[in-house]
Amino acid sequence: MNMIVAVADTGNISRAAEVVHRSQSAVSMQIKTLETALGKPLFVRGARSVTPTQDGEVLLTYARRMLALRDEAWAAVVRPDITGRVVIGVPDDYASSLLPSILKKFSATYPKVQIQVVGLPSVALAPMVKDGSVDLVCATRVKGLSGEFIRFEPMVWAASPGARGIWSERPLPIAVFLPGSVARENAIRSLERAKIPYRTSYESPSLMGLISMVEAGLAVAPLARCAVPAHFSLLGQAQGLPEIDPLEVVLARSTKSKRPPCDFLAEKIMSELRR
Repeated sequence: MNMIVAVADTGNISRAAEVVHRSQSAVSMQIKTLETALGKPLFVRGARSVTPTQDGEVLLTYARRMLALRDEAWAAVVRPDITGRVVIGVPDDYASSLLPSILKKFSATYPKVQIQVVGLPSVALAPMVKDGSVDLVCATRVKGLSGEFIRFEPMVWAASPGARGIWSERPLPIAVFLPGSVARENAIRSLERAKIPYRTSYESPSLMGLISMVEAGLAVAPLARCAVPAHFSLLGQAQGLPEIDPLEVVLARSTKSKRPPCDFLAEKIMSELRR
């Protein structure tokens, strides 16, 4: 079942093979064997990617449940003996959206493990992995930060519902993270490709700073879709704004993280966030 999940999450047979530590041919054979046994295709093969069929989505739901149950069963046996401390670094946009439910579940399963969260931009977390200041980092892949692929997180343009067409202004007022941010670079590159003039009306290392500017109706912000508040408007080509390249989310580990509490939190993050 882990192969089905890996293929669906990565959208690619070769990447799925890396995730499950098997050969590409072995993964392809396993999927083909399942399809033959069921008498139905589970994936649609494209030129560069594979996507689940409707039947594949049904089986995928059960596969995720089975893997989650396996993890719960394992944790139920080993958690009395797991103690320690894990320091995890995560940028604001993921800390507010991707990590809370995961950390809550982890703490409930491993109550004797202390978790410390360090909230910094991805570019600032990269050297902290190398020097061991943090055990784990769940962040956007940036120069100097290598890690295991989790998923591609879409980026969108976000605006306040009451902004009244601010996205039509030229130059376009944007609120962005500081230089070095991949989200910032992707957004500006998309505007330049579309030849849309823009002005940086606000820069901040903080997600809340960007959200405040958008709330005030003073700018639109290019954000990871997972971090956009529910009441914001999502903008795109219908509003004359270009598509933005997605963010590659990775999990990086320091050399000091080779111990059970870090292993289990890393496994939890991977299983919850992959798609």
